[in-house]
Amino acid sequence: MRILELNEDTKNNILENLLKRNPNSYGEFEGRVNAIIEDIKANRDKAVFDYTARFDGFNLNKDNIVVTKEEIEEAYREIDPKLVEIIRKSLVNINNYHQKQKRNSWFDTTPDGTILGQKITPLSRAGVYVPGGKAAYPSSVLMNVMPAKIAGVEEIIMCTPPGKDGKIYCGTLVAANEAGVDVIYKVGGAQAIAAMAYGTESIPKVDKIVGPGNIYVALAKKAVYGQVGIDSIAGPSEIMVLADESANPRFVAADLLSQAEHDELASAILVTTSKEIATAVNDEITKFLNELSRKEIMEKSIENYGYILIAKNMDEAIDVVNEIASEHLELVTKDPFQTMTKIKNAGAIFLGEYSSEPLGDYFAGPNHVLPTNGTAKFFSPLEVDAFVKKSSIISYSREALAEIHEDIEAFAEAEGLTAHANSIKVRFE
Repeated sequence: MRILELNEDTKNNILENLLKRNPNSYGEFEGRVNAIIEDIKANRDKAVFDYTARFDGFNLNKDNIVVTKEEIEEAYREIDPKLVEIIRKSLVNINNYHQKQKRNSWFDTTPDGTILGQKITPLSRAGVYVPGGKAAYPSSVLMNVMPAKIAGVEEIIMCTPPGKDGKIYCGTLVAANEAGVDVIYKVGGAQAIAAMAYGTESIPKVDKIVGPGNIYVALAKKAVYGQVGIDSIAGPSEIMVLADESANPRFVAADLLSQAEHDELASAILVTTSKEIATAVNDEITKFLNELSRKEIMEKSIENYGYILIAKNMDEAIDVVNEIASEHLELVTKDPFQTMTKIKNAGAIFLGEYSSEPLGDYFAGPNHVLPTNGTAKFFSPLEVDAFVKKSSIISYSREALAEIHEDIEAFAEAEGLTAHANSIKVRFE
């Protein structure tokens, strides 16, 4: 990995390089995605079937588009029983964490007859997208479905691409069944996003679409936003480790590579105040690359988006951490809890050398659907609130309105909105 002295130029160059991975930078794909969306809107099921045959090699039709009960039962026979138990343990932790995010409607009353409040209502239908093939991650199924389930969403549907034989990866089906998905459709890619956004004869229109995917899926979600809600337009995975001289170089190297193995666009950055740690981590990375299976992907990732930054002091290190606003941030310092109080921007923060990033990916309970590409400055992890909507409640008695009606009328007239003023005035003629 590149070892660089941290300064303003270094920081700006890194930020510029990382932004190249943003889905918004891939404009050449937008035309293809928009064409697929328009085709789905016009031809509905027929277009879905055609794209599935073209891209997935499976002859999809109205009779085989839905995963059957028998197919789910077959998935349980195929999957390693130990993995089923692990999925169930993980679900308990995810459920317990997200249950604490639930909020109730509230009302506030005053003696003069004023009632103000907020009514919280779950979405009617949510759509979860799950990638297929090599990118099939049962853990993502759990993370996307459970907050919706806890929020009280009436129906949760899932779209995932089939193999050429029409089968779905057994781990995906088992995770979906354990988490409580209502219907699973054998559809992937931009066509699945369009189908959930606009509806077809077979796939119902949803209120919100969540879940990861390739560049076509990301751009399709961007294109349908406004027609439906979305979780985010996710970019490639990223990890940042903030370490001082107390860190274990072998642990840090292992954690950086845990994200570099996702794909060639993944980012892995170490910020440290210790030159010795910087050198030792780099050496450990070289050793690991010769031991781990996805060597080519990791080498490309760290060659393009991997950095080891040496800061003059911890304040300078924290400053660049907040500026980059990484998806995953590990704090491996003498007092990580104290360091954490100075962190403003990060999707998930892992404290101490035994809280490595995969703990959050699979088991701890907090959601692993996190803001990427610096959007942790203004976005949050996927949560229960993402699957509810809030309505303001306003109720005034005549007595309560009487005290303020002239103020409202004056305000409306000052804006030239006489009908607004009249709506209040007629009640006191």
